[in-house]
Amino acid sequence: MRTMPDSPPDISLKLRLTLAFFAAAACLYMAGCSVIKAPYKVISGTVKGSYYIVRGAYELTAGTTKVVYKIGTYTFKITKAPLDWAFVKDDIDSIDGLPPKEAVRKGRVKTAPYTVKGKRYYPMSVEEAKSYDETGLASWYGYETLRANKGAMTANGEVFDPKQMTAAHKYLPLPTHVEVTNLENGRSVIVRVNDRGPFPSDKNPASGERIIDLSAGAAKKLGFYTRGLARVRVRTIELVKES
Repeated sequence: MRTMPDSPPDISLKLRLTLAFFAAAACLYMAGCSVIKAPYKVISGTVKGSYYIVRGAYELTAGTTKVVYKIGTYTFKITKAPLDWAFVKDDIDSIDGLPPKEAVRKGRVKTAPYTVKGKRYYPMSVEEAKSYDETGLASWYGYETLRANKGAMTANGEVFDPKQMTAAHKYLPLPTHVEVTNLENGRSVIVRVNDRGPFPSDKNPASGERIIDLSAGAAKKLGFYTRGLARVRVRTIELVKES
């Protein structure tokens, strides 16, 4: 369970963690362009320890190709992937009892159970995820996409970009924002969980015991890109919808 500090963080920490959260969307498709007005507001005094609370909700809807928003100094660029693209991780057999791409098309991914090589995984509810706080091993993935000529999609249908601050998790709802801290050097980043994994591999069954798979970009910022593994703490960043 998460715990809040008994006393408020110092002023410098508040200043460093103050949120500037906005969204703007523009069409990338050559046939035309559309804009979605930002549904977010900057809220003062919303930093509580390491938790970020903002008003607004983010969602990719029909006709939306790209959304850009910020949390603090981190910029997130989210693009819907064409359904004919392959998944970054192609070992998911089904999602919510459907072929994976059909589940993505129908929007039945966020907390839906899914199957990988015959094993069924049951993600947390959104409410359970709010108190998620876990320590364990992190790895990074997606190297193959650095040299691929064609793009790849995440388990919730977004374009995978190894340079973006994203991650894969077996049980968190898609998407969820978390703070990841490298316990070996103290560095922290905020990432958007939009994919599933890590799972046991045939060559290394122990890989399934890792708690999170980070993008190459996130691994570089955390300082373990070359090493490949790091002991980390992963904590949910709670985003509160505007009432």
